[in-house]
Amino acid sequence: MSEFVKVERDGAVVVVTLARPEKKNALTGAMYEALIAAFNEASDDDRVGALLIEGSGGVFSAGNDIGDFLAYALAPGASIGATPGMRFIYALARFDKPLVAAVDGPAVGVGATLCFHCDLVYASPSARFHMPFVDLGLVPEAGSSLLAPQRFGRARASEYLLLGEPFDAEEARAGGLLNAVVAAASLHAHALAKATALAAKPRQALAAGRRLIRGDETVLLARMGEELKLFEAALRSPDARAAFMAFMSRAKG
Repeated sequence: MSEFVKVERDGAVVVVTLARPEKKNALTGAMYEALIAAFNEASDDDRVGALLIEGSGGVFSAGNDIGDFLAYALAPGASIGATPGMRFIYALARFDKPLVAAVDGPAVGVGATLCFHCDLVYASPSARFHMPFVDLGLVPEAGSSLLAPQRFGRARASEYLLLGEPFDAEEARAGGLLNAVVAAASLHAHALAKATALAAKPRQALAAGRRLIRGDETVLLARMGEELKLFEAALRSPDARAAFMAFMSRAKG
């Protein structure tokens, strides 16, 4: 388990907190491993009815820790599908219990795309979503090429995924990604109350209703597989290498 991922129980709700605020909760391989373990344990525990994921320090997540990600993804003989980050997004897509997100501050890359997998999403007024995959020479991931158009429509999804334009909490709410915008001071309590309410519902009926709402899982997993192939090819392209080098230079500066 990573020291930067805190996992606690509050009644029938597992609360997972990204706790690396000094790095804007950027996700390392060790953090992804901790998230995978938390999701698997919550799925297997009959006492758990829902999972709540949140950030800390006024930030949800800046997405991948780029240096850490490249160390995994570009290692000799590495398969991008075997990296902790990619295994996490598959665990996310297959998670079989209600998932709630509380988003305060920036949600970048996978910090934004994981929200498409959540059943309920609440955000503070300072929340800002950004999916700059194309800017990094990459392609959308975590099923976002399918899920974003479903939520926003094709035109708006193209703004967010192709132009890489960020959007704020009110725009996310109007587009159907958020259930509500909640004051930062009340965000955790509000999201936890909703997760607790879900966890108190009859489990079989809740699970069946969730499956019906989400639709055929095989369609999503197939799209994620397509994204993965293109992502791996793009990651090794000159465009991506140049973008990552520029990003790392800015980070050092």
